[in-house]
Amino acid sequence: MPVDFVLRPSVATDAAWIAELRAVVMRPDLERLQRFDPIRVRERFLNGFRPEHTYIIHSDGVDAGVIAIRPEPDSRWIEHFYVAPAHQGKGLGSAVLRHVMSASVDERPFRLDVLQGSPARRLYERHGFVLESEDPVDVFMVAPVNP
Repeated sequence: MPVDFVLRPSVATDAAWIAELRAVVMRPDLERLQRFDPIRVRERFLNGFRPEHTYIIHSDGVDAGVIAIRPEPDSRWIEHFYVAPAHQGKGLGSAVLRHVMSASVDERPFRLDVLQGSPARRLYERHGFVLESEDPVDVFMVAPVNP
């Protein structure tokens, strides 16, 4: 069954909500890695928030998540891709990722990083991302543009 959603451009006033969503979504993985700090997890987002690269995922009548696509000369970084827990497991993340990748208008690959041991890695692998490098905390992945 298709998942309905709309990506709307974010605005500066979305920052606090996104920072809170980030803290909620990342907490289990950060705690597992013994890196959760309730202040730092929010500040790290707020200090680098770029609304011009960020989109709110609106589904089922509510803001259900967020995704940012940061352009670089040689790639596009998927960052801050969070789906609220109440909307996880329903195909929303896959639908958003498929949409973003299929809407590509150039040949730069997509890149992202995911925390070691995160279940999100399986989502990315299903969409063509492969391991590029890793360290004890992060897994860096790359995917070519969909044909």
